[in-house]
Amino acid sequence: MTDTSPRPEDSVAVPAGTVEAPARKRPKPGERRVQILQTLAAMLEQPGAERITTAALAGRLEVSEAALYRHFASKAQMFEGLIEFIEQSVFTLVNQIAEREPSGAMQARQILTVVLQFSEKNPGMTRVMVGDALVFENERLVTRMNQFFDRIESQLRQSLRSAAETTGSASPTVDANAQASVLTGFVVGRLQRYARSGFKRNPVEHLDAALNLLVG
Repeated sequence: MTDTSPRPEDSVAVPAGTVEAPARKRPKPGERRVQILQTLAAMLEQPGAERITTAALAGRLEVSEAALYRHFASKAQMFEGLIEFIEQSVFTLVNQIAEREPSGAMQARQILTVVLQFSEKNPGMTRVMVGDALVFENERLVTRMNQFFDRIESQLRQSLRSAAETTGSASPTVDANAQASVLTGFVVGRLQRYARSGFKRNPVEHLDAALNLLVG
């Protein structure tokens, strides 16, 4: 019977240095953009974080700064991406509340709760919302974030006006305007306290009791 077992001289030696490491998987189109925004938000979550540079962001992602600019024209555009996420996340829920909740007072309570719960779950975004992360950035970013709270106040005003009309308030418009302003200030104050405490003071702390005092 013929011996078919392999012999040493039959083996093929692999020259040293020719074994290649597995190539790094390239992100799909759009994935890198999301990854950049997620990393920026994560860096903003660090208590006491100073201004984030594109060099630091690129270093965290282990890419070049040029790679960042293939996805965003500027750092301001990156922050705009975060603001768009905030707007879409919050106002999708706010619109659902306005459509589904018949009580104006309950609408107001739920809108405030949505904003504060979003902040609680997204500490880095909170620094964008209160403007801390935008201090040295493009002024249009601050303007856009201010418009976010203007929209919140407008929706609160509409909900509270409806509640005042239901209860027969003598001056529903005046009452709603004043109350919406106070509630918006309450939300902004809670967000600022959360960010400036290094995310230690929870924005939803004693929320039900506070809303009972402010909305009823």
